[in-house]
Formats: sequence, structure tokens, C-alpha cells
Amino acid sequence: MSPLRIGPLELGSPVVLAPMAGITNVAFRTLCRELELERAGSTSGLYVCEMVTARALVERHPVTMHMTTFGPTETPRSLQLYTVDPEITYAAAKMIVDENMADHIDMNFGCPVPKVTRKGGGSALPYKRRLFGQIVAAAVKATEGTDIPVTVKMRIGIDAKHHTHLDAGRIAAAEGAAAVALHGRTASQRYSGTADWSEIARLKEHVTDIPVLGNGDIFAAEDAAKMMAETGCDGVVVGRGCLGRPWLFAELSAALNDKQIPTPPTLGEVAAIMLRHGRLLADHHGEDRGMREMRKHIAWYMRGFPAGSELRNGMARVSSLAELEGFLGQLDPTVPFPKDAEGPRGRQGSPGTVALPDGWLDDPEDTLVPEGADIMHSGG
Repeated sequence: MSPLRIGPLELGSPVVLAPMAGITNVAFRTLCRELELERAGSTSGLYVCEMVTARALVERHPVTMHMTTFGPTETPRSLQLYTVDPEITYAAAKMIVDENMADHIDMNFGCPVPKVTRKGGGSALPYKRRLFGQIVAAAVKATEGTDIPVTVKMRIGIDAKHHTHLDAGRIAAAEGAAAVALHGRTASQRYSGTADWSEIARLKEHVTDIPVLGNGDIFAAEDAAKMMAETGCDGVVVGRGCLGRPWLFAELSAALNDKQIPTPPTLGEVAAIMLRHGRLLADHHGEDRGMREMRKHIAWYMRGFPAGSELRNGMARVSSLAELEGFLGQLDPTVPFPKDAEGPRGRQGSPGTVALPDGWLDDPEDTLVPEGADIMHSGG
């Protein structure tokens, strides 16, 4: 496995944890890093913080500031911005630089959520080529003279008739981005169907002076090696595949280093991981909020494992660490990892027409900042 260089950052692994809203907080990132170190003796290249809105960051919204929490030994600290306005982008990136908030800035141009694209944000924005370029340039300008690289994550385009990734990749590189990552789906596909890795290969052929990372349908260790071999991409970005499987990064590291892939955990080992996750969430959010957040993770962790309906229902309503520990103690620790737990996971959704602002497709050279597209705090 070759190391990955993103600007000044020399990363020991070409594997990146994708930012996922409500998922990749400091608790989950810490757990993933711990398990990779424990099971494979390595730490992946980047574990990216959940997406934050640039305007909310500049306005120091308390929820957003809490989302930017990093662990005391976490390095490099990677933060993703959602933004639509060059001026706000510059202010947010300059704030990150001046206050030493992160070591890497990623920019989200791939979110397909209707409430985001309807306002012209996320995966809708690269269609506006000049505005897209101005936003990337603003972030790069704010980080000039520092060791903080700026990268871009995007999709193939809006739909089958409006591909934007080749232009966006070229523009991002020209404006100083240190790498680009491509999810092999359009916004209209959302998370349905199969990611088109051939478009990742096309982008790699088109953008030759900075690394190109591939994203989409990496659900097993072998998938990462296969994507890199098929597309020639320089690294992989893993999102839904690690839901309920934070040890996946250890398996990815082993596969890419041509080492034996660690045996998947038994139910007893998974229970210990779940308890550690719950404690980390309680440390970050407080016990009440932490347990509410833990409930969705429990469903992913338990996929395919045997457990009675009464126990599953209890875990789905867990409200304290003591309660969580009690439920986990009722599981049979000897049960091996089930075959049914492998494969695609997380939200799928159905393909559909992308919600866009009126007249959005009329002029790709328009630089008018979308109105109200960044007035949100959750990151979408």
C-alpha cells in the first residue's frame, strides 16, 4: 500500500473516512482509529469530521462549534465545510487557520439531499462552474502560507444529462485544491443502484496533477483494492460501509497491505465495541443525548445477529449506559459474525428528479450566490 500525499500531508494510508452528518463525530472517529490500531497496527489516512456549515461556523453557532471537536491525540484533524458563498468560505477557512481548528479542509459539493439541492447547494453547485471555482479559490487563498490543504468531494453531476465532475475536477485543481474525491453516483441517484466506478477512472485520466480519490460501494476490504485497481484512483473514501462496522478500516488496511484480513468480531466482541461507542458518545454529548444517538448505531451493529424481539426493542429505546450494558450482557458472546451482516448497508433511497432552484440550469457561468442555501446548522 502506497502512502497518500495530499498537499503537505503525508498519509500512511490511502483510506479516508467519509464525513457523514450525525455519524462521524469525535466518538465514532476515535472508535474507528482505536480498532484499526488494535486489529491492524495502523491508522488510516484521514478520519473526517461530520460536515459543518461555513456560515454557522463563522457565526459560532454552539451546535456547530461542538461538532468541530477533535480528540486530544487525533491527527491529522480533518474538517469538512458545506458552503455556497466565496466570502463566507474565505471567512470560515481563515477562522480555521487563525484558531488552529484543523489540519485539513474538505469541501462538500456532493450532498444530494433535496433540502440542500433545492437551494443550489451540495451536488447542485458544481453546475455553476465559475461560482464553484470562486468558492474553491477562496478557501485556498485563506490557507495560503500554511500546511492546511483544501480538498473537494463531489458527485458525477446532477443527473445523467448534467455531468459536472470532469469540469469540476479540472477547475478545483486549477484553483489550488490538493485533491478531489468523486462519489460514483449522480445526485438524482442519491444512494440507489450501483456506483459507476468508470467515471472515477475518467476523472483520474482527466485530472493528472493532484490525487483523485474514489467513493461509492466500498462495503468490504476487497472492494477498496478492486476500486483502486479498476480506476487507477489514488485512494478510497469509505462512508456507509462502516456503519455498524467501525473495524472495517482495520480490514481495509490489511487488504491494501496484502496482509491477512482480521477475522470479523464475534457477537461478544461486537458488544464490547458497542459499549465503548456508547461511552464515547456519552463523553461527547452527555449520557442522555449520547444514548439517543447510540440507538441508530445499535441497529447497524446488530444486523444479522440473533436477538429476540424483546431485547431488540429494549436496545432501540436505550436511555442510559447502565441499561446499554445490561442489554449487551444478554447477548451470546460466542456467536460468530453472520454472513447476513455483509454487503450494502445504510440509506439506499430511490432515484428521482433533483430539486433545484428555478432557472438553475439556464446559465452555468452565473456567479450569483444561491439565496438561503447556507442557512442551516446541521450540515444537511
